[in-house]
Amino acid sequence: MNEAKETPVPSLGGEDPLEEKMAPHSTIPARRIPRSKEPDSPWGRKEQDNTEPLSENCRYCFLAFTVAREKCEIDSVAVNISNLVLENQPLRISKAQKRRDKKAALEKEREERIAEAEIENLTGARHVESEKLAQILAARQLEIKQIPSDGHCMYRAIEDQLKEQNGVLTVAALRCQTANYMQSHVEDFLPFLTNPNTGEMYTPEEFGKYCDDIVNTAAWGGQLELRALSHILRTPIEIIQADSPPIVVGEEYPENPLILVYMRHAYGLGEHYNSVTRLVNTATENCS
Repeated sequence: MNEAKETPVPSLGGEDPLEEKMAPHSTIPARRIPRSKEPDSPWGRKEQDNTEPLSENCRYCFLAFTVAREKCEIDSVAVNISNLVLENQPLRISKAQKRRDKKAALEKEREERIAEAEIENLTGARHVESEKLAQILAARQLEIKQIPSDGHCMYRAIEDQLKEQNGVLTVAALRCQTANYMQSHVEDFLPFLTNPNTGEMYTPEEFGKYCDDIVNTAAWGGQLELRALSHILRTPIEIIQADSPPIVVGEEYPENPLILVYMRHAYGLGEHYNSVTRLVNTATENCS
C-alpha cells in the first residue's frame, strides 16, 4: 500500500501564526488561509482600526457621563428660562408696603391742603380766631403750643400737657385706654353717637367699630373721648375757645386741669386741638 504523500501548499509570503501553531499538533497539513483584502477607499487605503473594544465598566461609565452631561445642559437651559421669566415679571409689592404708600399719599395730600388753607386764611377766619385766642391766653400768661394736624392732635395735646405734670402716657396708650373705658361704660357714651346717614343711634356693632377705630386709626377725638380721658386720668380737662367760654370736663376732680385750645377754623380742615405753654416775656428776657 502506497503511503500518502503530503502536497505542499504554496506560501503567500511571510510567516502565518496560525500555521506555526497548528502544524506541530496536527497530522492534517497546515494550510495558509488567505485574508480578505479590504477594498481601497477613494481617499486612500483604509487603515486598520487597532482600537480595543470598551469593557462593560467603561461603557457604563461613558453612558453615565453622557447622561449626566445632558442633564446638566437641560438644567442650565431651565435655569436660564426661569431667570428670563423672573426678569420680565414686575416686582411684587407687599401688603404692608401698599399700606405705607397709601398712608404716605394721604399725609402728602393733607399737607398740600393745609398749605392751601394757610394761604387762604392769612386774613380770613383762622387769622381772626388766632388773634382772639392769643388775647385770651395772654391774659392767663399762656400761649399756644402748636400740635401737628395729623388726626392725633387731641391725644398729642393731652400727651404734651401730661409731660408738664411729669406724665408718661403716649398717644397709643391714651387711645387704647380711651377705647377700653368707653367699651366698659357703654351706657354713658352710646346714646350720644348717631349714624350720620340714618340719624339713628349707633347699634352695639357700630359702637364696637367706633371704639376699634379709636385704637387702630387716626380717628379724631372729641368731647366724648375727652370725657373718658378725664375719668381715666382723674383730672379735669379745660378747653379754651375763641368765641365761647372755656369748657371744663371732669370738674369733679380736684387736680390742676390739663389745658387744651380748640380751634374751629384751624387749617380749614375742621376742628383742631393745640396745647399751651407759659407765655415767654420777650421784654424781660432782653433786659436780662
